[in-house]
Amino acid sequence: MYDDIPTLTLPSGRDIPALGIGTWNMGESNAEEAQEVASIRKAVEVGMTVVDTAEMYADGRSEEIVGKAIADLRDEVFLVSKVYPFNASATGTIEACERSLKRLGVDHLDLYLLHWRGSHPLEETVAAFETLKQSGKIRDWGVSNFDTDDMEELFEVENGRHCAVNQVLYNLSRRGVEYDLLPWCQEKGLPLMAYSPIEQGRILNNHELIRIAKAYQATPAQVALAFLLERDGVLAIPKSAKPERVEENRGATDLDISDEDWASLDAAFPPPTRKTSLAML
Repeated sequence: MYDDIPTLTLPSGRDIPALGIGTWNMGESNAEEAQEVASIRKAVEVGMTVVDTAEMYADGRSEEIVGKAIADLRDEVFLVSKVYPFNASATGTIEACERSLKRLGVDHLDLYLLHWRGSHPLEETVAAFETLKQSGKIRDWGVSNFDTDDMEELFEVENGRHCAVNQVLYNLSRRGVEYDLLPWCQEKGLPLMAYSPIEQGRILNNHELIRIAKAYQATPAQVALAFLLERDGVLAIPKSAKPERVEENRGATDLDISDEDWASLDAAFPPPTRKTSLAML
């Protein structure tokens, strides 16, 4: 049996697990659909109930896959989707949300994010998000790929402080957010969602990561996820298209890494010493 997944609390007071599942690249191939559905269902089964998708992913097909996976599990799932920046006008945001809800086969989202900053004023997008909240179409809203200056600007907008989450690229090899964005969010009680938490597998061949994983009879991916689970207010959403990989990810919560080994990982993946531009994929 697994250890409990750590939880974090949204500004609205809702507690959610700090480990979920992402669905980027799901829905690209009909041949993979059954396995993708099974992976999402496995994540919910083992407590990784945050399911993250977006209208951008596979042109909406990812949302359709998620909808099939959670059709009989809706009450157990914390469902997240995102609006394209070019759709994020006062009316466009609401229309995009309606399309996402239809593809997902649900009547509301738990969290709706602006995927990244675009040309529409933040005031318009926030006003649309607030309208969606009032109508019950979404429970909370947030942003994605916002750096510290973007967040400060957002918080100056009317109702901008209602933002519930900022989703960014964050993993062992992409630690720039630790310099200022993560502390800023922690101070505000605003969770940071880490996408691509194992850098799409590219960091898993690192010799030090492999050495530490072996020492704990774990996999490199589990150690990489444990790194994020150690951080206050951070939620990791690894994309996993195979049920067995989902179970592997779930095992990350069982690791108790020593301070000495964390220091070794810091040497292999140094934390930032200066401000850098926000990394994106």
